Amino acid sequence: MEQLKTYLDSNKERQLEELLELLRIPSVSADPAYKEDVRKTAEWVKHSLEQAGAENIEICETAGHPIVYADKLIDDNLPTVLVYGHYDVQPPDPVELWDSPPFEPVIKKTRLHPDGAIFARGACDDKGQMFMHIKAFEAMLAHDALPCNVKFMIEGEEEIGSENLGTFCRANKEKLDCDVVLIADTSVIANDQPSITVGLRGLSYLEVEVTGPNRDLHSGVYGGAVANPINILSQMIASLQDENNAITIPGFYDDVEVITEAERAEMNKAPFSLDAYKKELKIDDVHGEKGYTTLERTSIRPTLDVNGIWGGYIGEGAKTVLPSKAFAKISMRLVPNQDPDTITELFTKHFESLAPDSVKVKVTPHHGGEPAVTPTDTPEYQAAHLAMKSTYGKDPIPQRGGGSIPIVALFEKVLGVKTVLMGFGLDTDDIHSPNEHYGLFNFYKGIETIPYYFHHYAELKK
Repeated sequence: MEQLKTYLDSNKERQLEELLELLRIPSVSADPAYKEDVRKTAEWVKHSLEQAGAENIEICETAGHPIVYADKLIDDNLPTVLVYGHYDVQPPDPVELWDSPPFEPVIKKTRLHPDGAIFARGACDDKGQMFMHIKAFEAMLAHDALPCNVKFMIEGEEEIGSENLGTFCRANKEKLDCDVVLIADTSVIANDQPSITVGLRGLSYLEVEVTGPNRDLHSGVYGGAVANPINILSQMIASLQDENNAITIPGFYDDVEVITEAERAEMNKAPFSLDAYKKELKIDDVHGEKGYTTLERTSIRPTLDVNGIWGGYIGEGAKTVLPSKAFAKISMRLVPNQDPDTITELFTKHFESLAPDSVKVKVTPHHGGEPAVTPTDTPEYQAAHLAMKSTYGKDPIPQRGGGSIPIVALFEKVLGVKTVLMGFGLDTDDIHSPNEHYGLFNFYKGIETIPYYFHHYAELKK
């Protein structure tokens, strides 16, 4: 391990330059305009794995963006770790809110990152974290210190729901056969307090369309006599939550996992400052479901949020128009026992029932994913615990995350293995937002910690 650390320390500048090169490629999977850039990124990842020493490297075609596969199989008697990551990124919009261009990475020092942070789309989610695995693998191989078999599966559609990953996994079960899936696409509580994500919320994501008249109308001539779809849509959305911020869809909470008071008390022992939280976000108060703490609202409780809303005239100046249509994108984060298909069906039925006869409503499901909880009493988890303790110098805290990684449930169903979510970002890294960033401390700490995971896992599996 000391030799590995020496190698990593002496190669820091090169590792960083390679990551900056990767971040310059705008691999936005949601926008067809970036299709060639997404392909270019897959080729870049393939080349990086070749340079690191992986074998059997291939770009696997799907109905959408490709998946990069590679492996290094050293001994059939050793455990096999499947490393999953994604090379696609969220759209950078709104670009005008970035302090620097989203695909021209810059390094700046911040209060939380005094050693510097990389500002770029994908820096943390997930190019920086995915790339840590390749660099850690490179270091282990360079010193003949790879104690497990390793396989890589790096996809290009995570940000659009991993639409083709299930088909790929089912068609390649033998190729992907492993003992554990290792993912770095999550966060730690703080740079001085490591944590391991042991639960993720599921997701139901939809788009709604409300149509009134057959064309845009003059609001003076028709206003007050014809339904305004934006007004109607706003009223419908507002009714989806009550005065306690509970979701009003009938049956929505029927299958929600009940967390005991003891479990909730334990969860709230995690280091958290509400004042610092509000200060960081520049808000005067938090907002959410009555009866739950901020930590509980962002982990063990389901949510409903409008992610975008539009319609009518939004250009400069005034235009007195009564619009024909209004739209919104709505996501619901789900907790264990909630089924995304069931929730989508419940939402659709309820939302349609809210519409007055003066408008028509269309609900279009986009993508979803099941919630997941991972056990903490397995060699797979214990290896992560020991690895983080080795590099951070203190025990990591098991913590449920608020985000969604739908493929965790997929891996368990199709491959029959559990996933370890050992990420190194911070919740304040602005993923999916303008000015996304990733601390240099976190990037290098991840590369340092991952070899310890392999080392401890090999020992625990003997």
